[in-house]
Amino acid sequence: MSLDREMIRLDAVTKTFVMHLRGGARLPVVNNVAFAVRGGECVVLGGPSGTGKSSILKMIYGNYRADGGRIDINGPTGWVDIARAVPRAVLTLRQSTIGYVSQFLRVIPRIGALDIVASSAREIGLDEPAARAKAASLLERLNVPERLWHLPPATFSGGEQQRINIARGFAAERPILLLDEPTASLDGANRAAVVELIEARKRAGAALLGIFHDEDVRDRVADRVIDVTKFAPEASAR
Repeated sequence: MSLDREMIRLDAVTKTFVMHLRGGARLPVVNNVAFAVRGGECVVLGGPSGTGKSSILKMIYGNYRADGGRIDINGPTGWVDIARAVPRAVLTLRQSTIGYVSQFLRVIPRIGALDIVASSAREIGLDEPAARAKAASLLERLNVPERLWHLPPATFSGGEQQRINIARGFAAERPILLLDEPTASLDGANRAAVVELIEARKRAGAALLGIFHDEDVRDRVADRVIDVTKFAPEASAR
């Protein structure tokens, strides 16, 4: 990872949902989205709920397909347009380049929290002892009690589950990290721990793109805020 190198580049990206249960009604979400994110910075998507912030993250990660435009990701073999990439190429970028902390923890049932986080650390080449040590360090930093480390997160509170989600996302140390409201269900101490993790990833040269409805966290981590309302379809039509 290197500081100040472009890692994400969006140009003229559009997204419309088709409501098949509503007779094929079309719901435009965003239009003409264009921005870039460099290594060593945290860019925040701002704007009210429902303006397409999470949809932009999901298009970058490849969960949603963009209807138009380019979403270029700086991967290990060069730039890849994830808007047009085949599924295998998207999966390769997720394994090598793009991490994602969503709003919800989705994991294999009955797997303990420490094992979940350690498996993410192994994806960057750490051996089993090093991966488990890294996982333990992250869980400790995020104030997850050690008595919970070997239990499945399905039994945890919402805030505890989100801390497992955050630990898993940071364990892999990928060059790009997408953050969809990672601190929404956390108390002040754990929000501060997440801020420290974000700052460490920035210093290491990672490119971070996130959504933070907590104004204090946003003000502390954001190098730039992009107002997503300017990409609203009605804004583009004016």
